Amino acid sequence: MNRLFRAVAVGLLAAVGVAFAADDKPNPAATPRDSRLKQDYWKKRHESFVARAAKGDVDVLFLGDSITQGWEGAGKAVWADSFKGWKAANFGIGGDRTEDVLWRITGGKELNGIDPKLAVIMIGTNNVGSNSAEQIAGGVKAILDALHKAKPKTQVLLLGVFPRSGKAVLQTDTAATVLQPKIKQINDLISKFDDGKTVHYLDFGAKFLNDKGELPKALMPDYLHLSAAGYRIWADAIAKPVEALLKK
Repeated sequence: MNRLFRAVAVGLLAAVGVAFAADDKPNPAATPRDSRLKQDYWKKRHESFVARAAKGDVDVLFLGDSITQGWEGAGKAVWADSFKGWKAANFGIGGDRTEDVLWRITGGKELNGIDPKLAVIMIGTNNVGSNSAEQIAGGVKAILDALHKAKPKTQVLLLGVFPRSGKAVLQTDTAATVLQPKIKQINDLISKFDDGKTVHYLDFGAKFLNDKGELPKALMPDYLHLSAAGYRIWADAIAKPVEALLKK
């Protein structure tokens, strides 16, 4: 490819939110994806977010996948008890990957009508099977950039990807490296996005583990999604950071 043409093409794609890896190939985890619009449930949920945003009055916005969406299921009572004073909205959709959330912020315009003081973001676990840790981190960075382009004053509480596993007993040396090693790799990378100004990283994954470094079924029945007790841990872990960031 002609160097000038290649440089122009890369620049144009970057301008619309397509991130590139070191070899200049588009990073799929950081390329906005709207293919889930073909799924009726996903489309309706996305449209409900657009409608909710149009009403305004959201101070704390939760963005993520099924684990975030679960605040409306297993975590419903904990949400009502813990977040009632926050003017919080849940924009989680089951099965979402980084590229889906990225499209929802950009092409999907889910933030139109709201100016949240804080966004709580936890995303990336659904990318684990098909993307590298570096690609997933790139997808998270693209989300942060798109969010701040649309809402420059919004603070972000970026959560480390939660631990997960298909096995009840995990053989590892420390709680810090348990479960899928890629989760730790992702979290090590995204932790560097904490700039102490608008992005604040928080990893409390170890709170879901017992004293043997195992993931109890009582907290994650399928070793991925949280029980009510798991949501209580989440709520307690972010309570003080959220309150502090809302005062910024």
